[in-house]
Amino acid sequence: MRSLTAAFATLGACAGLLVTAGAGPAQAAPTPLPAHVFAPYFEAYSSDSPADLAQKSGARYLTMAFVQTEAKGSCTPYWNGSTSQPIASSVFGADFATLRSRGGDVIPSFGGYAADNGGTEIADSCTSVDSIAAAYQKVITTYDVTRLDMDIEDNSLTNKAGIDRRNQAIKKVQDWAAANGRPLQVSYTLPTTTSGLASSGLAVLKSAKTAGARVDVVNLMTFDYYDGAAHNMANDTKSAATGLYDQLAALYPAKTPAQLWGMIGVTEMPGIDDYGAAETFTTADATAVYDWAVAKGINTLSFWALQRDNGGCPGTGGSDTCSGIAQDPWYFTHTFAPFTRDGGPVADDFSLSVAPGSASVAPGASATATVSTQVTSGTAQPVALTVTGAPAGVTASVAPGSVTAGGTARLTVTAAASAAPGTYALSVTGTAGALSHSAAFTLTVSGPGGGSGALVNGGFESGSLGPWTCEGGGSVVTSPVHGGTYAVQGIPAGDRTGECAQNLTLAPNTAYTLSGWVQGSYAYLGVRGGASASTWTSSTGWTKLSVPFTTGASGAVTVYLHGWYGQGAVHGDVGKIKDAIKGQNKRYGDIAILYRTNAQSRVM
Repeated sequence: MRSLTAAFATLGACAGLLVTAGAGPAQAAPTPLPAHVFAPYFEAYSSDSPADLAQKSGARYLTMAFVQTEAKGSCTPYWNGSTSQPIASSVFGADFATLRSRGGDVIPSFGGYAADNGGTEIADSCTSVDSIAAAYQKVITTYDVTRLDMDIEDNSLTNKAGIDRRNQAIKKVQDWAAANGRPLQVSYTLPTTTSGLASSGLAVLKSAKTAGARVDVVNLMTFDYYDGAAHNMANDTKSAATGLYDQLAALYPAKTPAQLWGMIGVTEMPGIDDYGAAETFTTADATAVYDWAVAKGINTLSFWALQRDNGGCPGTGGSDTCSGIAQDPWYFTHTFAPFTRDGGPVADDFSLSVAPGSASVAPGASATATVSTQVTSGTAQPVALTVTGAPAGVTASVAPGSVTAGGTARLTVTAAASAAPGTYALSVTGTAGALSHSAAFTLTVSGPGGGSGALVNGGFESGSLGPWTCEGGGSVVTSPVHGGTYAVQGIPAGDRTGECAQNLTLAPNTAYTLSGWVQGSYAYLGVRGGASASTWTSSTGWTKLSVPFTTGASGAVTVYLHGWYGQGAVHGDVGKIKDAIKGQNKRYGDIAILYRTNAQSRVM
């Protein structure tokens, strides 16, 4: 281990230039971390030996939590803020050396919830940028590490002065490392929503860019959402990371898709997290996340924390020593451990999407949509495009039939006069060698009187949202449902109602009734735009709501379902709607509009 510990005897006594190595024998630079690394958090405040627990679990790399000051206002770093655990080779040094001898390494992490909450995160505590930078340098040189992690949450996310000082200090240390030929990465570990960073987390990255500090990895804490919703934790990890990818693409427009995915890390919390059973990361979730992480080529896979990787406390949430679910000891470590690997060639891959994702046409009419492809890793390859699933009387084609990944094409669907009314699921597929990706397109052929104003996919029985759009987290679900196979779920949060909505044009100056089955706290069903009407209920069971309204001169309205801020999820579903003209029951879906004229009604 190469250490400059003695050079920091006066650390905190003065602010000035960073300490640099003096003359002496040339020393080899430390080995950088692998391009893809599994590094679970290790609770350094426990009495466990990092080397011993790593050997028992099979984890070669550890994220050491946490480094902080002993009191607010201090500039001196300690492990866990304990003066009995200074940054010195005598504390953890032998463990780290043993880990390296086995082909592993450590990532010291600054901050953590307790420090961020109590003001002992070093950039919040210390007002000298030079002293903060010197503390970072001390950890680097004492333990010869190549990455520092900044775990920033709670009050640290709103401390703008601390955020800016931290990034300015990171820039200083990065300049020092470059001048001394030392590899150095910096990761930010931040809380997330299911659709990416909240504005406070994004502000941390924007501050880093302003300061000229390089952020190598943005590591999302994909747990403790506290949004009152039931979660599929694996799917939420993917959607959170995809949202982060889009945010990073906007922040760093010169980076390629592979580089952007290579900046992303995810940290799970195995079993039941601090929120409770609604946020349970299962053993099946672990496999799904591992496969996804490998396919996307993200940088870091982690979880909180190594000491929790056992099933010793069934039903207990947020424990430091067990997961709270039935599992084999070290199950999550064994599942994630193969993720660690060096870069090597990046596999070519692409994504495919269709916008809009649905259309309604009358017999004899046509509709179009744009098919978009994008390179997600490697280089652009030719992609052959096809469309399947068109019913009798409907033709569907994509032109051109082949594009280079990154290009677009046009989907055209035409309904003949003989096309049967109904809703149909089409699939647009792109193929490049052995790779194949598909996107759904929902086509509704309207029946007599339906016209272009028909409510499309009112039953969500296509299995997808289109053409409905939902605020973050909204989706089609298979449970709970009132009838059929699917229902829609809206996810309110502190800053949103979880609305799902669809725009349509009805006959002008005409009376209608919107009806649907809903359940959940403060579940609203309504219209706005060319008409304004709504009603609501708050129930744990299904309740049918009806909303009479009259369109204006344009006939344009927006139909919506939503909950209320910070309340639980809401759902929309229904059994059957009776067609009063034909006197028979027809399934039209979860939410329907009834057109009323001359005391008759028919489903739109």
